Amino acid sequence: MPDIARRRLLAGTLLAAAAPAFVRDARAEDKSALHAQAKLSETTMTTLFKIVSVRDEIVIGLTDAELDALGGRDAGAVARALKTRGEITAWQYAVRKSATGELEQAPRQKIGLLAHDSLRVEPYPTPLAVRAHD
Repeated sequence: MPDIARRRLLAGTLLAAAAPAFVRDARAEDKSALHAQAKLSETTMTTLFKIVSVRDEIVIGLTDAELDALGGRDAGAVARALKTRGEITAWQYAVRKSATGELEQAPRQKIGLLAHDSLRVEPYPTPLAVRAHD
């Protein structure tokens, strides 16, 4: 067998033997990154609400700390705070694909809501994962 053929055979054998270790390491890193992201999302819980007006409807997300500052953790507390303050700032949420290809509810942009008599606030349940905002 020529010398070059032996080298290629040896290199191919070494590459085939080492490839599973590289794949395992990459999978472990991906799992640990996803686990860290899930843990962060669990610690900063975001609750979604649908704001319905005469013109349109949007979905907003508020963290537990923001809800506590508004005086409660339900849609009624958000509506009361909006009525008494006249306006609140929140993150608008929309559906997008995550890095893993799964659909998720993620922050789109920060918006200001102005109080109006025909405005309605509803809880917004979703089967998708909710990504926390900054």
